[in-house]
Amino acid sequence: MSDLIYKKNNLAFSHVDIGHLAKKHKTPFFVYSEEILVKNYIEFFDGAKNAGLKNPLVCFALKSNPNLEVLKVLAKLGSGADIVSGGELKRALQAGIPSHKIVFSGVGKTEEEILYALNVSKNGIYSFNVESIEELELINVCAKKLKRVARICFRLNPVVKPKTHKHISTGNKTHKFGLLEKDILESLHNKKLWSHSKLVGLSVHIGSQLLDLKATKRALMILSAVALKMGPDLEFIDVGGGLGVDYHPDETSRLPSIHNYMELVHTNLNKYFYAHTETKPRIVFEPGRRIVAKAGIFVMKVLRNKISEKNIFVIVDGGMNDFMRPSLYGAYHGLIPVKNVPATQHCHIVGPICETTDCFGSNRLMPKFNSGDLLVLKDTGAYGFSMGSNYNLRGRPLELLIKKDKKIKIINKAQDYTDLL
Repeated sequence: MSDLIYKKNNLAFSHVDIGHLAKKHKTPFFVYSEEILVKNYIEFFDGAKNAGLKNPLVCFALKSNPNLEVLKVLAKLGSGADIVSGGELKRALQAGIPSHKIVFSGVGKTEEEILYALNVSKNGIYSFNVESIEELELINVCAKKLKRVARICFRLNPVVKPKTHKHISTGNKTHKFGLLEKDILESLHNKKLWSHSKLVGLSVHIGSQLLDLKATKRALMILSAVALKMGPDLEFIDVGGGLGVDYHPDETSRLPSIHNYMELVHTNLNKYFYAHTETKPRIVFEPGRRIVAKAGIFVMKVLRNKISEKNIFVIVDGGMNDFMRPSLYGAYHGLIPVKNVPATQHCHIVGPICETTDCFGSNRLMPKFNSGDLLVLKDTGAYGFSMGSNYNLRGRPLELLIKKDKKIKIINKAQDYTDLL
């Protein structure tokens, strides 16, 4: 059953009437469902356990949605965190995610961020996912300065080309992410790099919004081969994240189930790694989108219509500054009117931002809208608010959470002009 459904011709999300919400809260706003968030996390974690993967650790990717209340829900479920900045590290800790469940990815870690991560507890964070030799050198220097031992996980660049948008593909040597196999193996013999650092893991992450897992399978094969060459002392293997969701109806039939994804991970690790060693490192995951994308929607109000010969523009109060994916990637997101009335026209749903790319959908079959009508943009729980901006000096929108008991909690107030000064 869909989490967006009409009840008496009024659209409801997670059993809450959207029109009723819009009477109490000024549009545009994001709405998240705790029920869906919990369901998605449990499905992912249980899928890993049921596939026989050892002691899985699910590190939610904060870049997809760093809202504090969302993270608190995940923390209570036992989630870890995949972070890419000092700010995300502070947010993860603030939400109650323990330092021993935090992995620090990203190519641009600063000295200040590294020192902070080493100092958050006696043993620092779970791992630094290292993406260059110079970064490893800096981490070792920082650890020496603090008289600590940094936990190091190399991020491998497996040189594969996944079928996804070129701007969210990360697994080829033309991308800035990860280290090539030869660089990883050579660094292991440089004692200067390891005076205050300890190798604990090997990771791979080849991109985002993955629907075709052929490249994932190849990456796991390469990851396993490199792990075997690194020796028997790895505590964990990090298989990254990036598992996609079906934004477009045509993607539903191609969407990998959690079960099939976990079986693929288990089968390939068994074949290419476990069959050749007696060691059984734990498996770490870094999902973001798959956990939270469908747990959120974006509610907008129609401002007016504009007709330019055969082009009908429906102008809404949400803009690309609020939700960037369609303008940034040409990404498809479903658009659903809150009132269940017949669709009679093809139109362009556009925002108020002074950019032609400020468009949520072109030539969509929609009803005739009047000023004040409500429209929902689907599947906006991931990379929505987190990628937003104050472009055109617009305040960031309100964020609401539908609790399990269906009570509504404001989890981030809308900004006004004074917040931008």
